Amino acid sequence: MIAAKIIDTVWATRKADSLVGLKFMLVEVLGGLDAGRMLIAADTIGAGIGERVLVSTGSSARKMLDRDNVPIDAVIVGIIDEDCMF
Repeated sequence: MIAAKIIDTVWATRKADSLVGLKFMLVEVLGGLDAGRMLIAADTIGAGIGERVLVSTGSSARKMLDRDNVPIDAVIVGIIDEDCMF
């Protein structure tokens, strides 16, 4: 899992049918070698801009959606408490 901060919402006027109904967010990786890297992640928990979140990547991300046919490799799976420091 990756710790990240939500930067903005990503809007897509057209997308694959398997992605319809998913909310996408632009996140910035916090800490580690990938610090500062940007990812687009599907938001399954209703996180908001400015929140720090946990992001699952790869095949684990698809399993969060319970659909193997979705072309997703990053999903927001948790919101980090504000008083948690790292």
